[in-house]
Amino acid sequence: MRRIALVALFVLLAGCAAAEPDPVPVPADPGTAAPTAAALPVYFVAETAAGPRLYREFHRVASTDPASDAVREMFAGATDPDYRTPWPSGSDLRSPVTTGGGVITVDLTGVPPGAQVGSAGAVWAVQQLVYTVQGALQSTDPVRVLLDGEPVDELFGAVSTADPVPRADLYATRSLVQIDAPAHGAVVTSPVEVTGEAAVFEATLPWQVLRDGEVVASGVAGTAEGQVFAPFAFALDLAPGEYVVRISEDDPSDGEGRPVLTDDRAITVTG
Repeated sequence: MRRIALVALFVLLAGCAAAEPDPVPVPADPGTAAPTAAALPVYFVAETAAGPRLYREFHRVASTDPASDAVREMFAGATDPDYRTPWPSGSDLRSPVTTGGGVITVDLTGVPPGAQVGSAGAVWAVQQLVYTVQGALQSTDPVRVLLDGEPVDELFGAVSTADPVPRADLYATRSLVQIDAPAHGAVVTSPVEVTGEAAVFEATLPWQVLRDGEVVASGVAGTAEGQVFAPFAFALDLAPGEYVVRISEDDPSDGEGRPVLTDDRAITVTG
């Protein structure tokens, strides 16, 4: 199993950010703007056969401040039970997220002094925050982390936050396959449209539908472009019932390379 070197998460910075679907409006004055429904990209950590990766969920909320609400949703937890947050229980946003001078500032509270989540957990926790805030703002500006209004040189005894933290490399940090819709646990009607984003070999995206653990349908979808994060969509004609929809990378190495990355969603089809 190929482990991701911790240092790579900070040294390898993305040359360009993948386009996020459903851009989130950022009001000029969050204090007075009327709330609007927004699908906020919120990132979580999941264990894979190839090591930890960031996966995202879109949380729909009425928001006047997408960045701050995305951080709150991150601390509230994921819908998908495969996703988690390494942040200590009780961690929260102290004051609204601000931007200026090419830096995003996030002021947190509830993080116990000297809290330890392990070296790897610390890296993933900080990158989870960075990706979530940047995704909500549609920005790649680095993130300055404050605790209770004060600068902090280090988080969890492992990650330097003396300077604003940049986004780590997309391809070493995010899952290379990601279902955005339907959401985990969604109740849907047939045909079921499956959408998301993937960075896969030759734009090839194998999929399966499972029922009671057995594969009942399978096929191959295509992304808009190969080897870079690009959108995909495919439709499934399914009878009423409970299913798991799973996507994966194609494996041109035929098992000689690292384990392939996957993502799945449990859904209920009603008709």
